[in-house]
Amino acid sequence: MPVKQYWKEINESSKRVTSLMHSYWHEHSDWGNWQFWFLLLCLLVPLVVLLIKLDRNRTFEILFFGYTVHILWTYTDLALIRQGYIDHYYFLMPFLPQAFGTTASILPVSFMLLYQYCTNQEKPFILWTTGLSALFAFVFAPIEILVSLVSITKGLTIVHLFFLDFTISMVAYGMTQYIVNHYKKRQSV
Repeated sequence: MPVKQYWKEINESSKRVTSLMHSYWHEHSDWGNWQFWFLLLCLLVPLVVLLIKLDRNRTFEILFFGYTVHILWTYTDLALIRQGYIDHYYFLMPFLPQAFGTTASILPVSFMLLYQYCTNQEKPFILWTTGLSALFAFVFAPIEILVSLVSITKGLTIVHLFFLDFTISMVAYGMTQYIVNHYKKRQSV
């Protein structure tokens, strides 16, 4: 099949999926459903907590760490969705990433506050992030599955989610430490 024909079919399929997502959202996931309000709270409450608890002296560093967690988890989640490993049955808006409340707020803010705590109190980040990753994977994810907010398939397990949480957090930590150290070096020159 020629390139243009592929893209014509891809675009037509994409329009159909977009239409289905909008119809589904209006029927099962809009503001008339408790899941919408739960997801909205999952988005807003952590952000309010962050506004209150954020160490203002380290705003850029902590927000950079959280932004990195957010971006890595959003792209990971989109890849898992596209490959059929995970389905989010409810979402805030059909044009946003499906797990927006989780990948844009709950996960990044939780790991940001953990990062802030560990670095301020000189606690071992790797140990604490293992615990938080376990909490998300072995407590939060099963609850989401139990109340049918999400499903995981094709061999993906909550153990995989644990390792994804842990790995993403550690990559964000490494990137943040690199930026902080680079900044300190430039300041000392």
